[in-house]
Amino acid sequence: MSQGDRRSWPLWEVFVRARRGLSHNHVGSLHAPDAAMALRNARDLYTRRSEGVSIWVVPAAAITASSPQEKDSFFDPAGDKVYRHPTFYEIPDEVPHL
Repeated sequence: MSQGDRRSWPLWEVFVRARRGLSHNHVGSLHAPDAAMALRNARDLYTRRSEGVSIWVVPAAAITASSPQEKDSFFDPAGDKVYRHPTFYEIPDEVPHL
């Protein structure tokens, strides 16, 4: 396979869940021809020292993200919804833990 063919492989974003972690964290990116190869390459590249218990690979083209430059206008609509804040509700005394 020529170097040009490898450059045309899709980009995959890699997320790893650590042994004691509850969520997957983005650890990097790699190019691979398909999901199975991306998963194997991610395992070899990002968990060489048994750092993780679970790996996700996601095609970078499938990710849609908000822009950091638009953070104020993008997140502003949630500010006027006070009912979403936990201080809006009263917790009954008979509820021991939430």
